[in-house]
Amino acid sequence: MAVEEVGRLRTIAIVGQGGAGKTQTAEAMLFTAGATTRLGRPDDGTALMDFEPEEVSRHISISSSFHHLNWKKVEIILANTPGYSAFLPDAINTLHAADAAVFVATPGGDLKVESEKIWEQIEQLGLPHIAFVPRLDKERTSFAAAMTDLEKTLNAHPVAITLPIGEETAFSGVIDVLAMKTLTYADNSGKAKEEDLGGEAKQRAEEARTKLCEAVAETDDALLEKYLDKGTLEDEELRNALRAAVLAGKLTPVLCGSGVKNIGIAPLLDAIVNLLPAPNERPAVKGNAAANGEVIERKADPNAPFAAYVFKTVIDPFVGKLSIFRVISGKAASDATVLNATHQSRERFGQLLRLEGKKQAPLAVALPGEIAAVAKLKDTTTGDTLCDEKSPIISEPPLTRPTPVISFALRPKTKGDEEKASAALQKLIEEDLALDMHRDPQTHEIILSGSGQMHIELTVEKLKRKFNVEVELQAPKVPYKEAIKGRSEAQGKYKKQSGGRGQYGDCWLKVEPLPRGTGFEFVDEIVGGAIPRNFIPSVEKGVRNTLAEGFMSGNPMVDVKVTVFDGSYHDVDSSDMAFQIAASMGIKAALEKAKPIILEPIVAIEVSCPDECMGDVIGDLNARRGKVLGMDSKGNGQVIKAQVPMSEVLKYAPDLRSLTSGRGSFEQHFSHYEEAPPMVADKIVKEAQAAKEARSHAHA
Repeated sequence: MAVEEVGRLRTIAIVGQGGAGKTQTAEAMLFTAGATTRLGRPDDGTALMDFEPEEVSRHISISSSFHHLNWKKVEIILANTPGYSAFLPDAINTLHAADAAVFVATPGGDLKVESEKIWEQIEQLGLPHIAFVPRLDKERTSFAAAMTDLEKTLNAHPVAITLPIGEETAFSGVIDVLAMKTLTYADNSGKAKEEDLGGEAKQRAEEARTKLCEAVAETDDALLEKYLDKGTLEDEELRNALRAAVLAGKLTPVLCGSGVKNIGIAPLLDAIVNLLPAPNERPAVKGNAAANGEVIERKADPNAPFAAYVFKTVIDPFVGKLSIFRVISGKAASDATVLNATHQSRERFGQLLRLEGKKQAPLAVALPGEIAAVAKLKDTTTGDTLCDEKSPIISEPPLTRPTPVISFALRPKTKGDEEKASAALQKLIEEDLALDMHRDPQTHEIILSGSGQMHIELTVEKLKRKFNVEVELQAPKVPYKEAIKGRSEAQGKYKKQSGGRGQYGDCWLKVEPLPRGTGFEFVDEIVGGAIPRNFIPSVEKGVRNTLAEGFMSGNPMVDVKVTVFDGSYHDVDSSDMAFQIAASMGIKAALEKAKPIILEPIVAIEVSCPDECMGDVIGDLNARRGKVLGMDSKGNGQVIKAQVPMSEVLKYAPDLRSLTSGRGSFEQHFSHYEEAPPMVADKIVKEAQAAKEARSHAHA
C-alpha cells in the first residue's frame, strides 16, 4: 500500500460552539464535492449529519457524526461535532481522532465559553486549524466581528484569505485573497462565477493581501528579510510559507461564506486540501509497549504494524455495539483478528464499515488516519487500543470523562422495571462518557448524573426510544443524617403477658456523641449476668435497626456510642425479639434526652467565571449558605473555591449559566457533614413527618 495514498487523506474535525453553523457547513461541503445529491438542512430535518431523532426534533447536534468526500483527488473525512456545553466531551474526544480542525466562528460577535473550551483543546493537542465564518447571509452578522473575536477572545492569529462580497441578505460571494479573484454565486449549486478584481473589491483584496504577506513573513526570518527587501512575496512562496505557518500552529487562516446559500464552500475545501496536514505529516503517536511499558512511537505508515484507537462507541438496538476508531499505523482489514492491548484480549473484526451519516458502507481496508467502525466487539470500549498481536502498543490520549454537574433520581414508570432501566442505562453510559449512574446507599434511589438538564432529559428520551424503558425524573433526596450533641441514659423495658408464654426484655442504655465521621460503636458493660450473653447481640441488633431509621427525620443516626450497662431477664419469657424491642425502646428514650441534631452534607465546589461575574457569583454562593474559602486567577477569569450545603446546589448548573451568560463552569465533590442550622433542621423534620403521615394514610 503506497504511502502516497496516506498523503492524499485529510481527517478533519468541524468544531465550534452550538448554533454556529457547523452541521450546515458540513452539509454544504458534502454537496459541493458531489458526495450527496441534495443540500441537507438541519433546520428542516434533512441534514445527513444530524440523524438521531433527538437531533432532528431539536435542530442541534448531540453526538459527533462522520462522512467523507473527494475533492481534487484528496479524500477528506469529516467529523461533525456537537458544540453545546452538555455534549462537548464527545467533541473533545473526537478531536483526538483528527489531524486538523475547521473552527466555525460565529459572525455575531457572540463567542461563548464553549468556543473558548474547544479552542483551548485544539491548542493543547497542537492541531493545525483554519477558521470558517458562515451565516453571513443572516441579519446582524459581520465578518469583522468574527475576526475580532478570534483575535481578542481566543488570542488567535487570524489572517483573512477570503472576504465577503455584500452584507447580510445582499451577501453574494467572496473575494479570494490568494487567487486575487472574485467568486459570485447565482444559486446554491456551489458553482461560482470567477472574475478579475476591480474597483472597491480590488482595493479590499490588496489590503488583505498585504496583511497576509506581513503575517506570513513574520513567521520565518529568511522570508521576512526578503519581504522587507522586495515589499511583496511570490505567489508560490506565499502559499508554501502559509502552509508551513498553519502546520506549526502560528497562524489561523480565516475564510467566510454561507452553508445555506452554499457560498464560499469550494475555497474552504481548497484550504483543507492545500493548508491542512495529511496523517503522515503529523507527529508520530506515542504509546506504551504493552509488555514492559516502555514508550514507543508509531508513525502514520501503512507498512508499520497495525494499531488503532477507539474514540467513540455507539449502541444501536439493531446493529448492536459499534466501535468507532482511528487507524494510527498499519492497515485495518475486515475479518482480521486483533489484540485489544488495553484489556489484553483478542477481538475478531467482522466487516469494516465506513461511516456516512446514519448509514454505513462496507470498507475492505482502512489506512492510517482513516476513521472506520466495526460492530459487536466483545470486550472493547471507548479509549481502548486495538493492535497487531505481534507488536502490542497502548496509545492513550486521555479521554475526557467530565465531572457531572447535575443529578436526578430516576423512577421507572412500570413497577419492577428497575433492573431493566439499570441495564439499559449501563449501555448508554458506554456510549456517552459524560453520563454517570449509581445507587445511593442511603436513599436507595437510582441517581443519574450528567453535564446539564438537557443532557439528562435527552438520555431519558433515548431510554424510551432505544430500550422501551420509561422513567420519571425527580430531584434526588439529599442524604441527611442525624447525630447527638449530649449524653444520656434510659431504660427500655418490654413486658407482654397474653396467656401462655409472655415476652420480657429489659436493658439500660447510655448514649454519647463520637467525633464526626466515626460511625457507630456498641459497648457491652454487663456484669454479673444481668442480661445473659446470648441476648447481648439482640440488644445491639435492636439499637442498630433503630439508629438506621433515625430518631427525628427518618435519616440514619451516626457518630454515636451506645453502652448497655444493666438490665434484667426472665428465664422463660425472655427472647431474642423481646430484647430487640426493649433495646429499641431504650435507645429512643435515651436519644430524646441527648440533644439530637440534623447533619447536612456539604460539597466542595470550584467555580470558574470571568472577572466581571465574580461579585455576582460570590454573592450567590453566600445566599446559598456557602463559605468562600479563596480565589485564584486563571486566564481571563477567577476560580472561586467554596463549601456549600448540597441541598443548595442541586440545580446550580442552570443558575450559574444565567449568572455568567453561559461563561461559568463548576466542579463539585462531597466534602463532609455539618450540623444543619435550626431553621433548616426544623424544615427537614416537618417534611419527614408529613411524608410519614402520608404513607400511613396510604396504607390505612
